Amino acid sequence: MTDLSELKCEACHADASKVTESETENLMVNIPEWTVVNVEGIDQLQRSFEFRTFKQAWAFSNKVAELAEDEGHHPSILLEWGRCTVTWWTHKINGLHQNDFICAVKTDQLLD
Repeated sequence: MTDLSELKCEACHADASKVTESETENLMVNIPEWTVVNVEGIDQLQRSFEFRTFKQAWAFSNKVAELAEDEGHHPSILLEWGRCTVTWWTHKINGLHQNDFICAVKTDQLLD
């Protein structure tokens, strides 16, 4: 299996396939600290990152925003004091695509 961090998001269209339940299980191995949440019937990947200060959380949220622009794939980013919660899903298909897992892996790497 290819390392997800080496992949680039592919352009997604409205008739793209969502990942299957089995594919999701296999891909989750790469992002053990993320969870699949269902918001209004839409599966999404979510993780909260804890920081000691607001400024550190803010700096991390900016890195996530830059990643999103580089990948052409945009998450929900919730910035709070000492915390940044990132939620990836593919808006065009109202669910999870491989792109979301690629971006989750790359988000984790921003901590290094």
